Amino acid sequence: MILSVALLVPWATGAVLVALDGRRRAVGWLAVAVLAATFALLAVLTAQVLAGGSQEVVTGGWPPGVGIVLHADMLGVVFALLSVLVLLAATTHEVLAGIEERVFPGLVLLLAGGLTGLFLTGDVFNFYVFFELAMTASYVLTAYGGGRRQLRAAMVFTAVNLLGSFIFLLSVAGTYRVTGTLAMLDVGERMAVVDPNAALLIATGFFIAFSVKLGLFPFHFWLPTVYAGSSPAVAAILSGAVANIGAYGLLRFGPTMFPAQLRLVGAAIVVLGAVSLIYGAVLAVARGDVAESLAYSAIGQVGYVLVALGVGGPVGLTAAVVYSVVNALNKTLLFLAAGIRGPLVAGAFAVGALSVAGVPPAAGFVGKLEMFRAGIVVGSVPLIVLLTLGSGLSLVYMFQMYQRAFWRAPAPAGPASPLPLRLLTTAVALLVLAAGVWPEPLLAASGRAAEGLLPGAAG
Repeated sequence: MILSVALLVPWATGAVLVALDGRRRAVGWLAVAVLAATFALLAVLTAQVLAGGSQEVVTGGWPPGVGIVLHADMLGVVFALLSVLVLLAATTHEVLAGIEERVFPGLVLLLAGGLTGLFLTGDVFNFYVFFELAMTASYVLTAYGGGRRQLRAAMVFTAVNLLGSFIFLLSVAGTYRVTGTLAMLDVGERMAVVDPNAALLIATGFFIAFSVKLGLFPFHFWLPTVYAGSSPAVAAILSGAVANIGAYGLLRFGPTMFPAQLRLVGAAIVVLGAVSLIYGAVLAVARGDVAESLAYSAIGQVGYVLVALGVGGPVGLTAAVVYSVVNALNKTLLFLAAGIRGPLVAGAFAVGALSVAGVPPAAGFVGKLEMFRAGIVVGSVPLIVLLTLGSGLSLVYMFQMYQRAFWRAPAPAGPASPLPLRLLTTAVALLVLAAGVWPEPLLAASGRAAEGLLPGAAG
């Protein structure tokens, strides 16, 4: 019951709020309340999955294969909970600062519905449907503000991601052609007897589509323009919630549906992740603008997720889940804090900067620790050196950003509600600190999620 309601609440309310004037404070706060209710429902669902294992329901009472199959396991609920939390923080930020366009609250709720359905479906085609619903809302949100930079960012984002969606759809068609099913668990079983070349081609299509969403090198060219050109709230949404589509897709489709292909190209994936990690870090150091540096930092940070995916196994997959969660929280905090000033905000930005660099007690330290643990388990000295170099570079560019934003920059005109905005960023910073000081819930949930991805795990 909760599984269906958690999907229905944001979708139904979003369809109503799109028709209302979102610039009215009451409409904005209603969207915040709906997101908070969705987060609460997902929290209860997460507790149920932790206690009793995965849940599955076919909507409308239809037989499997006809109705929409919703499947909640630990990986799905972790990403759904994370994404709604990011949307809640970004929407609250925008309501406090003053919403500029009437459709913003409704679009965020529709995005929440699309993301929740995407993370909680057990069918590849339904994944694609929710995928497109989420991306359609994202295309419009990228133009939020209506300025030249926003419109340019929206054009680039839409063009590139439509290409990624087309490649994804071709891969979905190929999957059905060679397996005769689109149920994720069945695809994983039947793909083992499919022609290896066909399976590798389909897996490559999915990999490209998800890499475009993440902004991994060499599919990164759109990301700096979009993240730097968007408003702080939209940049937080894109980097902290929408980018989760790519991370989740790689984790869900790789080990579950294409385990043999993932093992075959594991070393190449590690190399590609390493290149993305170093490339993003070096460009972040070289940029003089805070928004651009954060954008290139996003390219480098998702490289860690790809490296962990390539390492594989329980340790590697756990590290990938942990780092995906931590990275989403870090980027949300940093993008929201970059546009405002004040002692509280400076402290919040410092927490985010230390977290990206992997300095305790911030949550980023836990993510980096899991990455180093994966390198030690596989006994790879080059991987440990890479992680050390990446952490050092991230410390350099985050220190540079902090200097530009809070030491040398003149104080801009304050936002409409400065104190509430500062308290909001402080609350997100405290969450990042709490995840570092008390990492056991995150580690336990990530470990359970990784176990569910391994071959032979129960659905």
